[in-house]
Amino acid sequence: MSMGAHRPAGIHLLADFHGVDAALLTAGAEIDALLRAGAEAAGACILHSHFHSFGEAMGVTGVLLLAESHISIHTWPEYGFAAADIFMCGDAQPQLALQVIELAFKPVSRVVQTIERGVAQVPAA
Repeated sequence: MSMGAHRPAGIHLLADFHGVDAALLTAGAEIDALLRAGAEAAGACILHSHFHSFGEAMGVTGVLLLAESHISIHTWPEYGFAAADIFMCGDAQPQLALQVIELAFKPVSRVVQTIERGVAQVPAA
C-alpha cells in the first residue's frame, strides 16, 4: 500500500466478541501481533502501535495507528469479552481485518455494527 492520499470515505466496524477464552485476551504482545496481521490482511499501512496490559491475567487496551485510520481493542478476560474498533478509508478492506481477529479469538458470539464514514449527506430540499 502506498502512502498517497486516501479518500475520506470509509467503513467503521464496531465489533463485540463474547465468549472468548480469557487466555487470548491478556497478552499485549500477542494482541498487537494479531491486530497487525489484521491490518496487513486489509491492505492497510501501519504507522505506530501502542498496547497496555493492566497486569497479569488482566485486560489489554491498544491501538494501531494506520495511514487509513486505526484499529483499537479493549479486552476484559474476566468476562471473556473484547471490543474492537476498525476504521479504514481508501482502498483498505476492514472486513478482512475483522475476519483475522475473529478467527483468532473464536468467540461464542459476536455483534458487529457497520458505519459508513465520510459520505456526504445531501440536505433535503
